[in-house]
Amino acid sequence: MNFLENLSPAWQALIASLFTCLMTTTGAFIIFFSDKPKKWFSVIAESSAAGIMLAASFFSLLNTAFEYPAKLPAYVTVTLGFCIGGAFIVLTDRLLSRSERSEAKGNRKSRLLYAAVTLHNVPEGMAVGVAFAGGAFLPAVMLAFGIGIQNIPEGLCVACPLRAGGMSRKKSFFLSSLSGAVEIPAAVLGAIAATFIGSLMPWALSFAAGAMVAVTAAELIPDSFSENKPLALCGMILGFALMMFLDTALG
Repeated sequence: MNFLENLSPAWQALIASLFTCLMTTTGAFIIFFSDKPKKWFSVIAESSAAGIMLAASFFSLLNTAFEYPAKLPAYVTVTLGFCIGGAFIVLTDRLLSRSERSEAKGNRKSRLLYAAVTLHNVPEGMAVGVAFAGGAFLPAVMLAFGIGIQNIPEGLCVACPLRAGGMSRKKSFFLSSLSGAVEIPAAVLGAIAATFIGSLMPWALSFAAGAMVAVTAAELIPDSFSENKPLALCGMILGFALMMFLDTALG
């Protein structure tokens, strides 16, 4: 532990982000133990992913965004960032609809989900880097540990819809793992630019939250609830409760 404490913040952030990325990979690896998802499995996967993303949007992102100092009042910065993030997903959805008219809807939905979770991982990685740059080693370690534990269900929540959309298990696993890998450069960048990144963090966090809520509301909730409303409701509540517990207990 003393060896890690003596490293520069950038190296500490790199090691911590490798751990958080590994946890995403661990969650995605579960996809190898399931066959092509059946209807009920797809409902559970999508609805629980919706719950996880909604909880992460508030407890991991919006709640944290309000704590960062900014030139504008926090409620202005966070609200604008949230709306811009949602608008980004709406625009992306329209562009995908135009360029891929012949592609199945499930593939477009999976891409939106993938984009939203990947965006969500960028400010998380930055937060780890900024935490180590702040000089409080143990709190930074606990933050990285909490984010890593949260990344396990997130890795699965990305892999399952990709698999349900017809992707192979290997490709679903690879892409889900890749969504967590963005935390590595984000963490290093956050540590290096900690003196400048503080004012940008509320924008990044709220932008990611808006993107996640937009995907959840537009794709995951309607599709899962149209198939089996009681099962989808249970999956969404359990997913939300799981992420809320992980965020508040370990974050």
